[in-house]
Amino acid sequence: MIKELTEKLINNISRAVRGKNGQIKLVCAAMFAGGHVLLEDVPGTGKTLLARSLAKSVDGDFRRIQFTPDLLPSDITGINFYNTKEQEFVLRRGPVFTNILLADEINRATPRTQSALLECMEERQTTIDGETLKLETPFFVIATQNPTEIQGTYPLPEAQLDRFMIRLALGYPDRDEEIKVIGGAASFGAEEKLTAVCTGADILTAQNDVNDCKAGEAVCGYIADIATATRRHAGVRLGLSTRGAAALKRMSCALAMIDGRDYAMPQDVLESAPYVIPHRLIYKGYSQDSVKTDVLKQILESVPVPTENA
Repeated sequence: MIKELTEKLINNISRAVRGKNGQIKLVCAAMFAGGHVLLEDVPGTGKTLLARSLAKSVDGDFRRIQFTPDLLPSDITGINFYNTKEQEFVLRRGPVFTNILLADEINRATPRTQSALLECMEERQTTIDGETLKLETPFFVIATQNPTEIQGTYPLPEAQLDRFMIRLALGYPDRDEEIKVIGGAASFGAEEKLTAVCTGADILTAQNDVNDCKAGEAVCGYIADIATATRRHAGVRLGLSTRGAAALKRMSCALAMIDGRDYAMPQDVLESAPYVIPHRLIYKGYSQDSVKTDVLKQILESVPVPTENA
């Protein structure tokens, strides 16, 4: 079911987002695994387009928040305002009460505002004036940020980054796909022409299927060994948390289900690791992306891959 659902989503979204089928697959896997996605890349690579195209492909509620320095936490969660006509306080729900939330340029808001999403992303609830309110199901956050800008931006703290199951860069399309985009094959506003190919109920069913996916002792032990290796690496100051290891297992299960299997294998862990692990580590000194890639490669090479039946 998940394999066919992913194929439908990829085929639909690729009508607007050209040449990014691999990245679309990863975003779908994170959604099926019950996680959230951070898209980090230079402007003009299709981050917002991908998020909007996914929202158009799912028959559910969609909201977009443009993060700015003057955005307040109540602009995200909602507020109780006083209705003078009725002479009572009325709850005005914020944009987090939705199925798919696009947090555009999330690093432009202050840390206080960024933290308003912490409870929402982890516990699927928010607290307004002491009252805890459950969010819609499914609830999926796609956040974007531009890593090249410094002026007017606030780096996401480690606690916020840990809420994202994967961090993903779209990158530039290859030459043939870019020619098609330039020539108008993917016209402006193409995502508006997309129609839904699945419902929110389909997403919930897929999430339940991923929860039922089998990850044997060998696979779980492999993930635990990788987590331990990140904590012992000489270039890492703070290694992978237990929550990060659990996210690696769920992402691996989602990729296994997309491939048509109801059990995870070490190859699924290796495929997931570059997107689940690096943004959760704190490195010693200043580390460029190339250095982080080398560190992850060293960590994965240091852990023996289980060869028995997973």
